[in-house]
Amino acid sequence: MSVPDEHKQHAPKKLYFSIFVVSTSRARGTGGLDVTGEIAEKRISEKGHVIKRKEIIPDDINAIRSSLLESVRDSDVVIFCGGTGIHPTDITPEAIKPLLDKEIPGFGELFRWISYSQIGSAAIASRALAGVYSSSLVFALPGSPDGVELALEKLILPEAPHLVWLVRRGAIHK
Repeated sequence: MSVPDEHKQHAPKKLYFSIFVVSTSRARGTGGLDVTGEIAEKRISEKGHVIKRKEIIPDDINAIRSSLLESVRDSDVVIFCGGTGIHPTDITPEAIKPLLDKEIPGFGELFRWISYSQIGSAAIASRALAGVYSSSLVFALPGSPDGVELALEKLILPEAPHLVWLVRRGAIHK
């Protein structure tokens, strides 16, 4: 058995997730339906994981950081959907990156590579990222429903239990 397979064998079967949709217009109640958050919640729940919280927050550095600081208390994985492009109001990476204990650069690289096969050269505008903060995994994803579904199905859900196990090295769940 390979080392990754051995780690996955010991990885937790059920994880606790927090989902934050970063959108000032939706936070104010003027941005329409929260399709992105609903997709994330559905995909995560289908895999047997638990959603501890799901909120819509504004494109605001303090709101994003506060959400991260609160959610790591009871979540193994924290996902931010939105604010990862290059529009002037897209600040999710700037809010999260300084707080990370470790970055996981392979996530963003793979996400853009897989995205390229689906959307072409527009993938270069994504600043999706991942890292570890306070022994929780943190992901910043695009706000598009397709982008969130791709990240969850191809990268996050298959690997999150293993990554949580690696970060905690067998420590008891929060």
